[in-house]
Amino acid sequence: MARRALTLPHPQAPLRCGTGRLLPPSQPARTVTYMPRPGDGTPRAVTLIPGDGVGPLVTAAVEQVMSAMHAPVYFEAYEVHGDMKRVPEEVIESIRKNKVCLKGGLRTPVGGGVSSLNVQLRKELDLYASLVNCFNLPGLPTRHEGVDIVVIRENTEGEYSGLEHEVVPGVVESLKFCSERIAKYAFEYAYLNNRKKVTAVHKANIMKLADGLFLESCREVATKYPSIKYNEIIVDNCCMQLVSKPEQFDVMVTPNLYGNLVANTAAGIAGGTGVMPGGNVGADTAVFEQGASAGNVGNEKIMEQKKANPVALLLSSAMMLRHLQFPSFADRLETAVKRVISEGKVRTKDLGGDSTTQEVVDAVIANLD
Repeated sequence: MARRALTLPHPQAPLRCGTGRLLPPSQPARTVTYMPRPGDGTPRAVTLIPGDGVGPLVTAAVEQVMSAMHAPVYFEAYEVHGDMKRVPEEVIESIRKNKVCLKGGLRTPVGGGVSSLNVQLRKELDLYASLVNCFNLPGLPTRHEGVDIVVIRENTEGEYSGLEHEVVPGVVESLKFCSERIAKYAFEYAYLNNRKKVTAVHKANIMKLADGLFLESCREVATKYPSIKYNEIIVDNCCMQLVSKPEQFDVMVTPNLYGNLVANTAAGIAGGTGVMPGGNVGADTAVFEQGASAGNVGNEKIMEQKKANPVALLLSSAMMLRHLQFPSFADRLETAVKRVISEGKVRTKDLGGDSTTQEVVDAVIANLD
């Protein structure tokens, strides 16, 4: 395990209004409304898993930016790769101790009975909720405007629970189950983040019992949040609506398999998987990573040219800083990333440019307040 320490934070931070928005020069300054408790500035340990492919490149980018910000975090790094049989126990213990992890992509073998380490990690730590925020970034042209979707996906149940076995040669049985906690989390998230609508994505017209149970849970929880509009949509219609009118969606709550498809589709619509942040959370721990899984380990050419897009993981790191109750650092990082995207001078190939990862990092650091 490599321990990577960052310097202590500088006590000064830019003035912001109560929402965290930077104050324009013409607007009178107002002090920060966030009042930390004594000791809140103590640096926090974060477990770091660089992962496979471009993972080490983009996690190193985050480390550089955190150091430049003097953010009050330091990293405990562990080598974990997708071809391992299991996530090492020392890594699990580190995440349990620190309660927060930043992670690059891990390759998942296709077929062959090899278990996904991503799924192992979620099940071992009971990270039952996956959150992906898909939104338009100013300056990044997309087919649709006004997109700001949060996909909340069940992470440990449904098809991904791995409850399957071969009954007789050629016949495989897979079990699907569902609890109500993902519905509770989705409505709680919407309530705490001033979101107006929660949409449940399902296939209960065919899977009447399994997805029917999911809808029953959502409907029951919805009655406890009368200020939040609730509706339901069948997953195939959902995909069609996403690509034709995505701005109609706000918070979407889904079982495991549908959520993976919906999140990647929404990410593609809003600007690409390389810019969408996300994370996985349970009662005790949280793991932050690129929001949409498609392309999160990149390919050999991107690795050789060192041109991986670090924006998604940088924005996920801003989410992590808010989770750790360092809101001004989160605001500074998010504002700097958005400025770089808006200026359009430094962009990786997936965003229409030809910049390297390091050039993006340098631009973000130059735009830090």
